[in-house]
Amino acid sequence: MPGSDSPFPIIGDRPAYDAVVVGASLAGCATAIHLARAGRRVAVVEKKPDPGAFKRTCSHFIQAGGVPAIERLGLLEACEAAGALRSRMHAWTRWGWIEAPPEEAGLGLNLRREVLDPLLRSTAAETPGVEMMLGWGVERLLREEGEFAGVVARNPGGEERELRARLTVGADGRDSRIAELSEVPVKTFPHGRFAYGAYFEGADPAFAPDATIWMMDPQWAAAFPTDGGLTFYAAMPTMERLPEFKRDPARALVDFLGDVPEAPPIREARLVGSVTGKVDMTNRMRKPVAPGLALVGDAALATDPLFGVGCGWAFQSAEWLAEAVAPALGGEGRLDEGLERYRRRHRKELAGHAFFIHDYAGGRRFSPVERLMFAAAARDAKAAGMFDLLGTRRSRPQRLLPRLLPRAVAVNTRHALAR
Repeated sequence: MPGSDSPFPIIGDRPAYDAVVVGASLAGCATAIHLARAGRRVAVVEKKPDPGAFKRTCSHFIQAGGVPAIERLGLLEACEAAGALRSRMHAWTRWGWIEAPPEEAGLGLNLRREVLDPLLRSTAAETPGVEMMLGWGVERLLREEGEFAGVVARNPGGEERELRARLTVGADGRDSRIAELSEVPVKTFPHGRFAYGAYFEGADPAFAPDATIWMMDPQWAAAFPTDGGLTFYAAMPTMERLPEFKRDPARALVDFLGDVPEAPPIREARLVGSVTGKVDMTNRMRKPVAPGLALVGDAALATDPLFGVGCGWAFQSAEWLAEAVAPALGGEGRLDEGLERYRRRHRKELAGHAFFIHDYAGGRRFSPVERLMFAAAARDAKAAGMFDLLGTRRSRPQRLLPRLLPRAVAVNTRHALAR
């Protein structure tokens, strides 16, 4: 039962929550804000007690495809006021640089999670209709008549609260406790790389404030200029390089980025903070709904972070869920129909991207089709523009590839004949 300081009235022996959201990071807070602004009452359960907590193993980069969701949430101006940089993408390949024409290039968002997470969490906490429960962990899920009906949460002092709601939302990341407890179906796909990264200050990379990636087939590196005059340098090599990173992460990271073609000035920069890394990045695709339950963000779909989609998809999936279920939570329509709409939208928007990401995540070299597209995008502005639409996740593969592939064949054929 809620404590006496709960802002929600009691109906019988249960609190009047429309939704209980587990996880107060990007997806969870965005979901809570959307639902509360639609007039719904939401409890947000987060095991970390610190309102300033943030995700540490993350490049922070938000692809251009996810930025409109942040803008509709009303947070884009606040992010920019906090120092966020709007960034295009430049990609090095052995065929040359891929750079979409400026008027066609998508603008991503670079803001450290140390800044973004507390900003979003405070916005959620200040939104009327949201009760923020920091320092509470989920013990078990509640079920009623075959549907999920909320959670039992416990704080470090051993106090338990039974939080009943029509909808339970798992927004607790790649290793989701809610997904595990609910036993929703999951598919896993192996990952053949590891990730290390850190913030540096000093001379800016060549394209700053734009982001740069090196697609070295199969190795990968990146530089993301961000707020505070910092640059996040990231490396995602294949597994045979792991021993050198484990021996000396900082030296290995500097050497790796310092040796890429047209290298950024990392050797002259100063490390700020520590190097963070992650070895197990198994891709997980879960069914995003069950009766009375939904998953958002990485809890629903955790893919290879090489492509920088996690943060954007957190904001987008939160918006899709709220749009689909808010009417039913207010008594207009059936919740199961709203959840089905969310499931279909999630699959329509993300399944195609996930297919290609999972296929590449094993650490293999480029396929013939990928070489065809990369080469064409480096040689032709129109192909580069279409490639940017795909890479920044502003267009679905099933919509774009029927246009990009014929263009790539034509561009590379002209190049071969010219030679």
